[in-house]
Amino acid sequence: MTVHTPIEKLDPADAKVRRELKTLLRPARGRRAAWIAALFVLVIGAWWLLRDGAPQAAAAPAPVLTVAAPITRDVTLWDEYIGRFEASKAVEVRPRVSGAITAIHFTDGQIVRQGQPLFTIDPRPYRAALSEARASAASARSDLALARLELERAGRLVDVEAVSQSEIDRLRARVNAANAALAGADARIAARALDVEFTVVRAPLSGRISDRQIDAGNLVSAGDAGATLLTTINALDPIYFTFQGSEALFLKAKREAAEKGATVEVRLQDESDYRWKGQLDFTDNGLDPRSGTIRARASFTNPEMFLTPGMFGNMRLSTGQTTRALLIPAAAVQTDQARKIVYVVAKDGTVAAKPVELGPEVDGLRVIRSGLAPTDQVVITGYQFARPGTKAVTRAGKIAATTQKQTSAAVEPVSAQATFTR
Repeated sequence: MTVHTPIEKLDPADAKVRRELKTLLRPARGRRAAWIAALFVLVIGAWWLLRDGAPQAAAAPAPVLTVAAPITRDVTLWDEYIGRFEASKAVEVRPRVSGAITAIHFTDGQIVRQGQPLFTIDPRPYRAALSEARASAASARSDLALARLELERAGRLVDVEAVSQSEIDRLRARVNAANAALAGADARIAARALDVEFTVVRAPLSGRISDRQIDAGNLVSAGDAGATLLTTINALDPIYFTFQGSEALFLKAKREAAEKGATVEVRLQDESDYRWKGQLDFTDNGLDPRSGTIRARASFTNPEMFLTPGMFGNMRLSTGQTTRALLIPAAAVQTDQARKIVYVVAKDGTVAAKPVELGPEVDGLRVIRSGLAPTDQVVITGYQFARPGTKAVTRAGKIAATTQKQTSAAVEPVSAQATFTR
């Protein structure tokens, strides 16, 4: 038996819809092709315009640098130290006699002069002892006069043999004993007079006195070891500045003949310049084996007693030697990692960097120990635009020292409070 598949008949309405759809899609395909063609033409045109590559950027202009040759000057070299001021003399005032303090004749912290009264100890017991010593001396003087008179009388009787020689010897010995007793009495008078003098405690030297340790009314004791401390006095004119120097600096100073009398200058912690002038007056007789340093001292006049023991300061020591040095502005020295460099410009305008060894700074100029020649053209302005190996336009400049004082180094303590002025 043969099976036949029925053939589906096409609806006339569906055929009409398909024809209309095909008619609508045909224009859209044409527009798409037109857009693709336009895009292709645009790409071809851009390639044609840019086929020679993008225009090169304009070259940067050469930097303008100010250059100058290093100046040559004679400079005095100084070695720097740190030290502290101390009194040229310091004494502890203690009583020479015991007793009660009856008066105090100074104000704490004032300047006193040598011999000025400071304390008074009750003198009455010592005046009584002085009177007793004078009475003993008068008695000894009377005994001596009597012994001399008896010896004189006995001497007149010797010629008639009324007095034996032994009696004469006894009377002569009595005169000698009376003389010795009188001398002892006079010595006691002097001792008691000193005790009375010691009841007024006087300043042993001129200087600034500390505060009193004992008030009036207290008992004080004398003695070699256990005497009561009354106060202390520091002599401030002259005043000493002590410091420690390394073995290397000591050898340098010795070789440059910086002996006693060399000039030193000191700057205090709130000062920017070295205003205090003095002279080296002592160097110790050996180096400390533990630290490898040697102790030295300089003396400063201090008539106004402004400098005070305990002050720290920065000191510089001059050996009196001068040297010829090249100097450039300190700002022209640049840092390249661990080394210092200076930019120089050759005759053809090429910038180069030269490593240098620096010395001390003098009025805004830096001493160059090595690395530069006197004919080098050093960049002193515009060095931030200098690039080694590139060309630069140069203009002539001038190197000069700045003489104004730099006050930025001075550090003053800031006040903790403030109030409105009434």
